[in-house]
Amino acid sequence: MDSAFMILSVLLVWVMTPGIAVFYGGFIPQKDTTKMLLEIFLMFGVVGLLWFVVGYPLSFEGNEFGIIGDLKHIFLSGINLTALYPKTNISNTIFILFQMMFAILTPGLFLGSIATKKSTKYIVLFVAIWSVLVYYPLVHMVWSSTGFLAKLGVLDFAGGTVIHIDAGVTALILSNFAISKHAKDAKAKENAHGNAFFVLLGTVLLWIGWYGFNAGSALALSAQGLEAFFTTTMAPIAAMITYALLEDYYKKSISMNGVCTGVICGLVGITSATGFVTLPASLIIGVISAAGSYYFINILKYKWHINDCMDIMGSHGISGIIGSLATGLFATKGINPNVINNGLLQGGGFKQFGLQLFAVVFAFTFVFVMNFIIVKVLKRVFKESSDSVHRKTTAAQHI
Repeated sequence: MDSAFMILSVLLVWVMTPGIAVFYGGFIPQKDTTKMLLEIFLMFGVVGLLWFVVGYPLSFEGNEFGIIGDLKHIFLSGINLTALYPKTNISNTIFILFQMMFAILTPGLFLGSIATKKSTKYIVLFVAIWSVLVYYPLVHMVWSSTGFLAKLGVLDFAGGTVIHIDAGVTALILSNFAISKHAKDAKAKENAHGNAFFVLLGTVLLWIGWYGFNAGSALALSAQGLEAFFTTTMAPIAAMITYALLEDYYKKSISMNGVCTGVICGLVGITSATGFVTLPASLIIGVISAAGSYYFINILKYKWHINDCMDIMGSHGISGIIGSLATGLFATKGINPNVINNGLLQGGGFKQFGLQLFAVVFAFTFVFVMNFIIVKVLKRVFKESSDSVHRKTTAAQHI
């Protein structure tokens, strides 16, 4: 039953990648939709192959300073794929495939910030470098038993830190440093047009897939998996209503884009805590995630002059931060015996909240700095490439 449950979870997370492509496609002009769909779907090939070659070993095999794995099992060599993954009833094959879907989905979450503004070559190269320098180390640090954040006791049930803070901050860097000012202005103007049906359809696909994303992270059909399934229902419900009420109060109307954004905020917010908290706590997390993201999306990004036209930092980054911190408030041994320290509001004192706060600050800083470096290097590489093509063209014209 555990294996059947996890195979279903693999398929559900698989659906999330085309789901996010459809969702983002609803926010952009129709002329750009095909390119968006292509480049997000292309991640199955690019990231899937990279995961098989080096991704899994660097994430989960070996250990270098608690930061990254090693390459002793490149191409999964030497790994017994039929053996059980430690402390589970599922095979290594299923676990590797499940984690592969996470690795494929995460770039899809941030590609909405540049998919229509950068060449496919740029996107493929960026994602490949980002996977090796940002995603695999973060996975190892948080989810590998030898990662330094895991050893400290940081909790992240399904990826609020590893995936959503990561994706949000990456989108923030890409949209503010990888795109020219002209492109930013154009994007802001285009953002007023879109397809509400695509937004709704993408939200539905994501919500359905999120059950595999969160409940599947229990790696078993267990009490924690069922709790995750239930909290993955209640948090987005609370977030949807909260976002709708805020729109009605401040804008005097409720929009499809707003309601669906609220759902995404609730799903992101509960991801870190989903198998660690009670149902009432999941409702609170849904409310504060939606409220925090609404404030960022509608006020702070304009006040701070942040380019976040697809609101990826606003929804994934901010709700991911809120959810990770909320885990330090509401996590309880009563729901999951793997919780060492109860949350601050569960009588456990400040320790778990302090760990979560440290993890958020560390992850934000690590992702920000690494992506800034990658973007600056690629900017020079592609500028030199462009200059080389220009020189050849000029020479040919002169001849």
